[in-house]
Amino acid sequence: MARVIHFELNADQPERAVQFYENVFNWQIIKWDGPEDYWLIETGEVKQGINGAIIKRRHPGETTVNTISVVDIEEFMEKIRKAGGKVLTEKMTIPGVGYVAYCQDTEGNTFGIIQDLQA
Repeated sequence: MARVIHFELNADQPERAVQFYENVFNWQIIKWDGPEDYWLIETGEVKQGINGAIIKRRHPGETTVNTISVVDIEEFMEKIRKAGGKVLTEKMTIPGVGYVAYCQDTEGNTFGIIQDLQA
């Protein structure tokens, strides 16, 4: 079954958001050593919830994005199109992780789908 496994909190000032979530919820947040401003969030034991990230807002009004784990990303991209949704990005590689694409449902909500390298 496809499950939400990751979220991204968009922020105008990511450092300010990091401080807020660390102080309020005691989340462990570290800057990712990748190509963009991206902070990985560990919310606690994975069996009790999901982890996520903070990313610099790229567009006004950009909100939280949930990412759903799928077995075959291209199959799900096609399912999304056939169900009336939109695929906003093509499949992108995350080195050492897998593939991700961003999509939109019929109500305009943006979400991600991710295929693990082991899938």
